Amino acid sequence: MTAMKYFWRHPFAEEAREEGREEGREEGRVQGRAEMVLNILRRRGIDVTDEVRDRVEACTDLDPLTTWSRRAVHATTADDLFTTCD
Repeated sequence: MTAMKYFWRHPFAEEAREEGREEGREEGRVQGRAEMVLNILRRRGIDVTDEVRDRVEACTDLDPLTTWSRRAVHATTADDLFTTCD
């Protein structure tokens, strides 16, 4: 019974908590980048279709989101995020 009482101090428990924290930070970065892409387009007066919004919000990889955020600065349509070459 005592061993369970102090499990939260065990190195395995700390490692699991740290992994969870890192996953949460990564999810936050992805969500923030997706919001940034959409906000850039909106502030530039570019219409964001449901399809574009869904594709951006569904993306869980920072690499394409970073590319799309750069493209959003120069895009003339929301579809340019996915078709413009860097």
